[in-house]
Amino acid sequence: MRKQIWRESTSDLTTYYIIYYNICMLKTYLYIPENLDKKILFTAKAQNKSKAEVIRQALEKGIKQIKQESNASARVLMKIAELGRKYKVKGPKDSVERFDDYLYG
Repeated sequence: MRKQIWRESTSDLTTYYIIYYNICMLKTYLYIPENLDKKILFTAKAQNKSKAEVIRQALEKGIKQIKQESNASARVLMKIAELGRKYKVKGPKDSVERFDDYLYG
């Protein structure tokens, strides 16, 4: 259970707020190469954090980056569609029926 404390002050009154919240952690076993373990340990010591915290942060950042990369292809397709609209590019009239032929050859 974690506790968060902050205070607000007015001229004659100080109010303290305390929030307690639970963080559920699951235990996971992970096989990693020895050189990666050394990098994690070095980073943990340099940042004065536990190895587990360093791994959690790296996973969070990695997952965000993967999501951004997967969205990038969709953004490119939308830009191509916008260019088509802007320059009034017309495709073949039978593109819906022959979509696979045009796409895959």
